[in-house]
Amino acid sequence: MNLRALTRGDAAVAGAAVLLFIASFLPYWTVDCSGRYCGDTSQNAWDSVLFPVLPSVFLLGILAAVLILVQRFQGAAAATRQVLGLRLDQWGIAFAVTALWTSIWSLGGGPKGLDHGFGAWLAVISLLVLAGAAAAGPLVPALKAPLVTDKPAVPQGYPGGYPAPQAGQPGQYGYPAPGQDPQQAQSPAFGGQPGGYGYPAPQAGQPQDAAQQAAQHAAAQQAAHQAPAPAQAAPAPDFAPFWFAVPAPRQLAPKDNPAGAPVGDLVPGTWYLAVEQRGAALVAQLQDGTQGLLADTTGIQRG
Repeated sequence: MNLRALTRGDAAVAGAAVLLFIASFLPYWTVDCSGRYCGDTSQNAWDSVLFPVLPSVFLLGILAAVLILVQRFQGAAAATRQVLGLRLDQWGIAFAVTALWTSIWSLGGGPKGLDHGFGAWLAVISLLVLAGAAAAGPLVPALKAPLVTDKPAVPQGYPGGYPAPQAGQPGQYGYPAPGQDPQQAQSPAFGGQPGGYGYPAPQAGQPQDAAQQAAQHAAAQQAAHQAPAPAQAAPAPDFAPFWFAVPAPRQLAPKDNPAGAPVGDLVPGTWYLAVEQRGAALVAQLQDGTQGLLADTTGIQRG
């Protein structure tokens, strides 16, 4: 079950279905009667005398919500899957509108001395929400927003057994200590690497402006793509592991075959560990321990 596939509209559909189920047990009819011989003065939708209110209003509305949510949980694989020419969510919208229409008509008329109870009114309100959220969910941006979003979080420890920095101490492996400014962590006075992002620092007496650095970086990337695999396999001798995040989705190539099929993907909002530097490229480690070569390191954010 992939909760990240659900939207706010789906959550409204599910909540309305729960209210509809609760309403089925509440009084649907109340009898205006007083005295010792009146007997039971209320009936809910499960009483047989109210048939077919239960299947045509309550069960049909709950079935509509189930079809819509099943379609969402199946994700992109069910985008073209149809039953009698309609997708499951389209059947769900049709059932929801039908149940709403039936519930509204059931509020009219009735035998003398009978009044609609709270269950009948709650059913209409629930079906209004259910049908509205089902029909407007794919159209209204507020309802199309995902229910669960991934937020970038600062890792509490280092995978692979690397120790986490302690409070009041300089960060290790290129990661800033708690409360320490990231720029300060890269200062040589705090044990950081002045080159930044795992790249070697410029030699003393060789100042580089932004244009020169960009040109050298582009040339290094082009050389990395054109160089044979054995040349790229040589790691930088003075490299220290550090955490980083990417500004856009990027793929990892095999460590020993940059031209091979991707072995993983890097996504924004997640921290990854750079364990090795090969020219302008980095060897990154995923959460499951998979390692691959990241050739495009432009714009990465160092932790």
